[in-house]
Amino acid sequence: MAIHDEPDGHEPQPGSTAYLLQEMQLYGHRPFEDEPDHRPLPDDRVAGGAVADMFDALVSCLIDTRIEPDLEDLAWGIVNVFHRAGERIERELDDNEQAQKRMQREQDGSEVKSVELERMIAEGITMLERRDTMEFFRDAAADQFRIHIRKPWLPRAGAMVNHKTLTATVLDSRKQINRREYQKQRLLDPDGVRVAFTGGADYNDHQRIYAVLDKVHTHLPNMILMHGGTPTGAERIAACWARDRKVPQDPYRPDWNHHKKAAPFKRNDAMLEACPKGVVVFPGTGIQDNLADKARKMGIRIWDFRKRSG
Repeated sequence: MAIHDEPDGHEPQPGSTAYLLQEMQLYGHRPFEDEPDHRPLPDDRVAGGAVADMFDALVSCLIDTRIEPDLEDLAWGIVNVFHRAGERIERELDDNEQAQKRMQREQDGSEVKSVELERMIAEGITMLERRDTMEFFRDAAADQFRIHIRKPWLPRAGAMVNHKTLTATVLDSRKQINRREYQKQRLLDPDGVRVAFTGGADYNDHQRIYAVLDKVHTHLPNMILMHGGTPTGAERIAACWARDRKVPQDPYRPDWNHHKKAAPFKRNDAMLEACPKGVVVFPGTGIQDNLADKARKMGIRIWDFRKRSG
């Protein structure tokens, strides 16, 4: 069947059937930005050969010429192209991660929200594969740089990281060391609803805290209590409540060694990154105010008891 979108002797116009067929013949299917890309990744042997060919061509062209003094900078730039591409995709991954966390909080059981989150997860997986591929190209190019220039390739700023070397075992080990209590809690109740609690070290109204947490527990029977792990005051009482009610706990203690005076505020950020269902706030200091303000800006529900009388 003939296609008559365009007169004979004329190039197909963008948007016409002939133009679309021509594009698919030349380039194949290209998904839109918001579609998952199911095309395969480059073959590692073909990719490695292509990188070697690039360096062989560059070196054979410039060696024994007046441009040879510039060879090292040009070869360094080839490696840096892939290095910078990997860094750019890593920044896109950060944005994708934040979008996934936001969509997790926005889930309301509707199919639309669920599909949006699934699409964002698929995009994140594709970004991971793209980043790892760029790092493969960079490492292959760095090997060629070492062979031809006889010195190691190093970035002029930042670090040269290969994320594929961060195996699941290494990551699990780091989690186990840094967040042992969190891992134990996840084993006890991996599907629980997380509720954050914060209160001052000088607040000791245990009856009020028990009453409030009992009410929350009634509405969320599979809750997991997150708190700051303070050894006195409101958070200590909340921990005792969780022990008495057999509610799993996830304490987030400030890392004073690494963050110094900013440790409680960094701890607040870590608690909110876990996407709690809500935050119970009792009287305290600016630390409690900081957590409440950040949670409110993130759209997390606040149960605020700072201004109520006992």
